[in-house]
Amino acid sequence: MRNSGFPGLFLRIFVAIFVTLSGNAFAQAFPSKPIRLIVPFPPGGVDTTGRLLAQKMTENIGQPVVLENRGGANGMIGSGEVARAAPDGYTMLMTTPSTHITAVFLSKNVPFDPVKDFTPICMAVEPVTVLVVGAAVKVNSVRELVDMARRNPGKLSYSSSGIGSAFHLIGELFKTVANVDILHVPYKGTGPMLADVVAGRIDMTFTALNSAIVQEKNGKLKILAVAEGARYARMPDLPSAGEAVPGFEKPASWFGFFGPAGMARPVVERLNSEIIKAVNAPEVRAKLDEGGFAIINSTPEQFAQAMKRGFEQYGKAVQAAGVKPE
Repeated sequence: MRNSGFPGLFLRIFVAIFVTLSGNAFAQAFPSKPIRLIVPFPPGGVDTTGRLLAQKMTENIGQPVVLENRGGANGMIGSGEVARAAPDGYTMLMTTPSTHITAVFLSKNVPFDPVKDFTPICMAVEPVTVLVVGAAVKVNSVRELVDMARRNPGKLSYSSSGIGSAFHLIGELFKTVANVDILHVPYKGTGPMLADVVAGRIDMTFTALNSAIVQEKNGKLKILAVAEGARYARMPDLPSAGEAVPGFEKPASWFGFFGPAGMARPVVERLNSEIIKAVNAPEVRAKLDEGGFAIINSTPEQFAQAMKRGFEQYGKAVQAAGVKPE
C-alpha cells in the first residue's frame, strides 16, 4: 500500500527548514539600516539610560540606533506608534510598567493591548528602590518602623510622586502586607515628595536609590532597606524590606524593550543579545551602577513571564490603594 501521507510530511519538513534558514539568513543580515528606539516620555528620565544603551548598540552593530522621545498621554502616544509599526525589528520601544501594566488599571482608554500588540525583547535594567525615613524618625530598621506604625495607627505619613504612581502603589502594598495604617500624602513629582521627608514634614517614602544616597550622606535621611525581593549586590549589608515584612516585594519597575507584535524570532534574539551586550559593556555598566540600577538582562520569555507577574502585583497594589481608572 502506498503511503499517501509521505509527500505531505516531506513538504511540511521542507517548508519548516526553508523558513528556519530564511529567518536565520535575515537575522544575519539584520540590521541593514538605522533602528528607531522610541521612548514614550519627555527627555530627562528613561531616555537617559536609553541614550547610553543606544550609543553602545550603535557602536556594536554598525548601524545607528536613533532614540526618539515621543511623549504625551502618559506614554500612550509613543507606545501606540510602536504597536502600529512594521514588525521588522527596525522600530523598538523602551518603556516602563507605567505604559504596559499600570495603565491597564489606571486608564479607561488604553489605545493598545500591552500583551497582544507587542513582542517582549528584553528587560534590561531596573532602578533600585529604597525605603527611607527622615533623620528625626526614631527608627533604624524596617522592623522598628512597622512596630512604631502599629503602635500609632494613622500617625505616620509617607509621600509619593502622585496618585497611582509607582511609589504610591509600592507604599500601599507595603501597608497591606505589613498590616499597618500609614497616611498617604501625594505630591506632584519625586522632587517635592523627597524634599518634605528631608525637611521632616513627612516621615517616610519609597524612592530611587540614587536620589536617597546623597541625602543619607548629608545626614538628612536614613535608608532602611531596598524594596526589591533580594538585597542589592552593590550594597549587600542593606537588607531587603521583605526580610522584616515577609511577603513584601515591590512591583516590577523595569526599563524594558518591546517591538511590535509578530516579529521574527531570529530578529528578536539578535536584538536581545545586542541589548544585553550593550548593558554589560564595562563603561556602560559602570554608569548604570553609579545611577543605582540593577542589571536584569532577561530573555524574551523571562520578560513575558515578568509581565504576567507584574499584572498580579500591580493589580493587588491598585486594589489596596483604591485607585479607580480615569
